[in-house]
Amino acid sequence: MMRKLILFLLPISLLFFNANAQEKSNVKKISPRKLERKLKKNIQLIDVRTEKEFAEQHIEKAVNVNIEDINFEKAVQSLDKGKPVYLYCRSGKRSSKAAKKLDSLGFQKIYDLEGGINSWNKKKGRKP
Repeated sequence: MMRKLILFLLPISLLFFNANAQEKSNVKKISPRKLERKLKKNIQLIDVRTEKEFAEQHIEKAVNVNIEDINFEKAVQSLDKGKPVYLYCRSGKRSSKAAKKLDSLGFQKIYDLEGGINSWNKKKGRKP
């Protein structure tokens, strides 16, 4: 009887402790509309795509720091960890990866553009 109770309670307690152990993420999604409003201020806007993609098109005020570059971590150290950082890529996959990296490096407020520059272009009526 006692063994059945332990076998029943053990998984429940593990789920409870695991849920509480997970840290709260500092990463939030941001819509193209909200990002456009933020661009009126002096913000840290990072395009995490390749140099070639950045040269073809980028959002005004963006700085290019390629997430796939081996020096990505070193390059982002020059950013202010206490100020919000806004990230984007083509569709959102690489910026999501970059956001997780910045979160692990201690950045406090990280905003990832929903849908990347593709959604930005759609909002602006441009072709991706």
